[in-house]
Amino acid sequence: MSKLRFRVVETAFKKRPVDVPVPAERPSEYFAKYVFNRDKMFRYLSSKVYAQLVDVIDNGATLDRAIADEVAAGMKKWAIELGATHYTHWFHPLTEGTAEKHDSFIEHDGKGGVMEEFTGKLLAQQEPDASSFPSGGIRNTFEARGYSAWDPSSPAFIIDDTLCIPTIFISYTGEALDYKAPLLKALRAVDKAAVAVCHYFNPDVKKVVAFLGWEQEYFLVDEGLYAARPDLLMTGRTLMGHDSAKNQQLEDHYFGAIPTRVAQFMKELEIESLKLGVPVKTRHNEVAPNQFELAPIYEECNLAVDHNMLVMGLMRKIARRHGFRLLLHEKPFKGINGSGKHNNWSLGTDTGIGLMSPGKTPEENLRFITFVVNTLMGVYKHNGLIKASISSATNAHRLGANEAPPAIISSFLGKQLSAVLDKIEASDTDDLVSIKGKHGLKLDIPQIPELMIDNTDRNRTSPFAFTGNRFEFRAVGSEANCASAMIALNAAVAEQLSLFHKEVDELIQQGVEKYAAILRIVRKYIKLSKPIHFDGNGYSDEWKEEAQKRGLDCETSVPVIFDNYLNPESIAMFEATGIMTEVELHARNEVKWEMYTKKIQIEARVLGDLAMNHIVPVATQYQTDLVDNVYKMKDLFPAEKAAKLSAQNLELIEEIADRTGYIKEHVDAMVEARKKANVIECEREKAIAYHDIIVPMMEEIRYHIDKLELIVDNEMWTLPKYRELLFIR
Repeated sequence: MSKLRFRVVETAFKKRPVDVPVPAERPSEYFAKYVFNRDKMFRYLSSKVYAQLVDVIDNGATLDRAIADEVAAGMKKWAIELGATHYTHWFHPLTEGTAEKHDSFIEHDGKGGVMEEFTGKLLAQQEPDASSFPSGGIRNTFEARGYSAWDPSSPAFIIDDTLCIPTIFISYTGEALDYKAPLLKALRAVDKAAVAVCHYFNPDVKKVVAFLGWEQEYFLVDEGLYAARPDLLMTGRTLMGHDSAKNQQLEDHYFGAIPTRVAQFMKELEIESLKLGVPVKTRHNEVAPNQFELAPIYEECNLAVDHNMLVMGLMRKIARRHGFRLLLHEKPFKGINGSGKHNNWSLGTDTGIGLMSPGKTPEENLRFITFVVNTLMGVYKHNGLIKASISSATNAHRLGANEAPPAIISSFLGKQLSAVLDKIEASDTDDLVSIKGKHGLKLDIPQIPELMIDNTDRNRTSPFAFTGNRFEFRAVGSEANCASAMIALNAAVAEQLSLFHKEVDELIQQGVEKYAAILRIVRKYIKLSKPIHFDGNGYSDEWKEEAQKRGLDCETSVPVIFDNYLNPESIAMFEATGIMTEVELHARNEVKWEMYTKKIQIEARVLGDLAMNHIVPVATQYQTDLVDNVYKMKDLFPAEKAAKLSAQNLELIEEIADRTGYIKEHVDAMVEARKKANVIECEREKAIAYHDIIVPMMEEIRYHIDKLELIVDNEMWTLPKYRELLFIR
């Protein structure tokens, strides 16, 4: 192999695990050490202010700005005791990442010195420059003002020496420029709508909470190898690279023994996450080599989203301490599994009821069926929007591949729940139904106790599967902000529950008994939402044809999928639930189209650069060596024998000439195509041009590069290959 590649591969293989200092305390003792949670609030605030703040967090009471000064003082005292010197408003702009501007606590003391100060005004509101964040045309560059505002429902935390305060981010004219503001509104909308429906079954319910449990998949790559791959460095994925002889065929990596270096990385990540109040619980090897997963215990949705963004940042930082680079791209390596971020979503009440769990009485089961069917109905009506919420230039590589659900939204329910819904649909009475919970399964092995079997199986090909007491939204990408999917899903369910409540009330007012009215509307919804219900193989071609017949959104072009945000049904839903205005939706789509274009544009530039500066020169040099060998054969052997011995080299010489010629020609054509696309003023049309023209050209160029990788002398090839990138030593 080339000297550079040899050095980086050798260095990577010599890496040794980093010693991770383990706290003397148990995790329960250092959990949330760096979080200003209720325990810290109780200790650092007066009882009156503590009660007011808890009322804001638990019940959505209006925040009284008068208490902000005392909260800020308590928060500052606690943070300084832990070594904090700065504070920042921490928010989620439309960049898929987080943003923060650090200010120190110091202010002039009027005596020639400084003092630490942090006021309620600084806690509650700040004014970061909004001009450089994506706004979709809401703000002009010369109109830079934007505001960040404290979100008390997500506790402040300390990273290194900085107190981080979760905030929303809005424009000067009030439009949301982030993910958190519309997420909070969506959660409020589903709370309000679900409480009204819960009152049919239990008038004591005052609040419904949306819960989220994310499962974060990721890849780790040795830092030296990563640095030797400019495509990984700049795009997060390999734009070229032939399959390794061994990838994941044996499925031996899945749930296998965690490599020592990776286990040390995971250990430090868990310790630091727990200190920041993130209840991480599960870690394991995923299917693809070098692929792993981290998952926490379920939390309230807004907090879970913040924690996921926080953990992704921690993962990047800690990975480097262990000689790794973290890859969160949905498909960093072609030909093996990509990474998702399954979003397990459910609803629960302040009275301790899980609304997605069957009950013990017919009434409780009717409540369960009511919420499941309304969720199905909301997802059915807005299946195109739900798909748009998880679509991106990066997730497009993963969806529909053999490890991820297809780019068609459907819902798996399992045999038992499907049978219950079928029975309700076929029934002509208003009798309540019974649903079996877990049942026992005895094996013919004396040592093994009776197993408790869930009331539903799992279906990995379903993008939105019911898995016993929750829906698992499997289509969300590993790099994404969970808020995007959660905004769309909670909004759709909120709208649907409000419609359900209205229709049931109308029947009750007509004299129909309450439970009978609920059953009649549920029965109607079961029939209407049938197209979204699919328990079969989502990978099959037959399903794609069937989904088309059912009227589900089968579009595969990401820029066109984004149109779902702007169809009349979506706009009406977002405005009726008070989550986003039509202006905000148009602006967000402008950002989505622009982001799509830029990501493909960067990939095309990197591919062209590598093709012309790495691949073609190396292949041409090898071709020259082969030509030299052919001439030497002629000098050494008789003409007939020389021709016979040189035949294979001549074939390789011709193949290299054909492939390098194709690469050169098509890189030039791709540059010209980009120039034409770049002058298109409409962001949507520009994104479509990049999708329809540039992406296929990149795939064609890659095909020929990957073929050259198999031909060119391994010692000359400059880029680390899959067999080196994918197996941690």
